[in-house]
Amino acid sequence: MSSPSSLPQRVTPPAPSPRGRLIEIAPGRRLHLIAEGPSGSGRPTVLLEAGAFGFSADWAAVQEGLARAGVRSLAYDRSGLGFSDPGPRPRDSHAIISDLEQLLGAAAEPGPYILCGHSMAGLHLRVFAARNLASIRGVVLVDASTPEAMDAAAARHGVASFAFFARLAAMGASFGLIRPFGPPLGDSIGLPPAAKAEKRWAFADPGHNRWAALEVAAWPADAAAGVAAGPYPSAWPAAVVLTARSRAASARHASQSAPARASRSGFVVHVAGANHATLLGETFGGRIVEAVLEVEAAAAKA
Repeated sequence: MSSPSSLPQRVTPPAPSPRGRLIEIAPGRRLHLIAEGPSGSGRPTVLLEAGAFGFSADWAAVQEGLARAGVRSLAYDRSGLGFSDPGPRPRDSHAIISDLEQLLGAAAEPGPYILCGHSMAGLHLRVFAARNLASIRGVVLVDASTPEAMDAAAARHGVASFAFFARLAAMGASFGLIRPFGPPLGDSIGLPPAAKAEKRWAFADPGHNRWAALEVAAWPADAAAGVAAGPYPSAWPAAVVLTARSRAASARHASQSAPARASRSGFVVHVAGANHATLLGETFGGRIVEAVLEVEAAAAKA
């Protein structure tokens, strides 16, 4: 009989060295933050919130573009994701935004901010906006979900299915079943090299997948919290960046575009050739940068 030491062992690949820095937000608990671009310029800082299973690496191409435009931006890993330490449960919008507020204070990044969120981040940003009205100058929503979308039965069914597969992904990662797919599938965005390595590692990391699945499980509660927080003020410039496929009339498109329609200086951008992931990458991320700059200009005129 083989001894335990002779049996095959599952080896978790080491994490790449993280860009940015780890900042303590509570005793023994740190969040990973990447700040790019000049500080002290007097311009708003772009606060970047990733979607489900996403983290700071998702925004690397956009951050590079913003820095070239002289704009400061902040991307971070939510608790338990990427390089950040886990946090208390549940991992709902209220917990996520409380962590973010502590991070911004600890990092001495007081704003003002332009909010920019992708996918599920649209839920979290509504809660942040309601709690930080005086420090926000505008919002950019990148193929983002809205809380009101959950009014539709199809959306509720889709979220429930996504939560089920998120749990499966977390289970598969814990047994090392996803690891072989990290190199070919981990970066569907099209990221710069350092961020690509981070994304491929996190794709199969058990902790990242487990905590991401807990966030997805809170989606219905997050939608309710977003509705309770109320819409963005109409005085804020609001950009909605969507794929070209979103041009087709649908309840989802109407919900996604609603913040732009409600804004006195809102607009919708359809990016031909992009999909939900590649919108953030090196090929199409410049369109997000352009939207941010247009929102910044509109806010300066308000």
